[in-house]
Amino acid sequence: MTSTFYVAVRAEAALGEGPVWDPATGRLLWIDILGSRVHTYDPATGLRTLRRTGQHVGAVRPRAGGGLVLNLRDGIGLIDPDDTFRWLHREPVAGRRANDAGVAPDGSLFAGTMRYDEAPGGGSLSRVDGDGTVKVLLDGVAVSNGVGWSPDGRLMYYVDSPTRRVDVFDVGEADGRIGNRRAVVAIEDGAGFPDGLCVDADGCVWVALWDGGAVRRYTPAGDLDREIRLPVPRVTACAFGGPGLTDLYITTARVGLTSPHPLAGSLLVVPSAGKGFPQPPFAG
Repeated sequence: MTSTFYVAVRAEAALGEGPVWDPATGRLLWIDILGSRVHTYDPATGLRTLRRTGQHVGAVRPRAGGGLVLNLRDGIGLIDPDDTFRWLHREPVAGRRANDAGVAPDGSLFAGTMRYDEAPGGGSLSRVDGDGTVKVLLDGVAVSNGVGWSPDGRLMYYVDSPTRRVDVFDVGEADGRIGNRRAVVAIEDGAGFPDGLCVDADGCVWVALWDGGAVRRYTPAGDLDREIRLPVPRVTACAFGGPGLTDLYITTARVGLTSPHPLAGSLLVVPSAGKGFPQPPFAG
């Protein structure tokens, strides 16, 4: 394992977020929430693409049949393999936007929301099935953020950022329901706020620290066993990618910084940081 980071894509994303590896295309997907952009990056060729979404986008994930699913301000959108857009579920709420999302082992999308003013209780976490059925799982959330599953699918990790915690749920084997919520990690004062997360092949949780300038790795028991320090304060999310899923990609933000570091808003990478495991595509 190394802790040396490199610049994968030098950018000035206002709110870079949500990296995810797409094995079908060999590309990393990531977004700029406030820039309303979906980015792709091919580490083998250096090729980059950009797509404007027309409204703020909280997350992007690959779909099982090709194309993408987007967690958008006004609901869940689909980009089909022929590059056309359509709504799977549209439910605009004044003052609310989409935020982070993840795909469960059964292929459903767990999509988070938050209010623009980050008011407590204004956000939620919902399960979106492939047919567009939506069920609210958690309400009363402030800033719904990182969500990820253990390699065996029996645990789900979740962040509501202002709580300064990473919580864990048990996942039902038969129906995928979540329950028995408890805190597994508490971020100390002065270390920033937990944002996006990913889980590695050992079941350890990697957490990006907003205003903490770091990514931390915690064991399933909640013990801190590694920290990667970065020169940018607003570290937003992380994901394993590359052909062997050994490279840790990290998104960053420059929004709200009066004198941003030159790399704020860039996509960073730590080669050979660890070992991820394949993430399921959305079933819709």
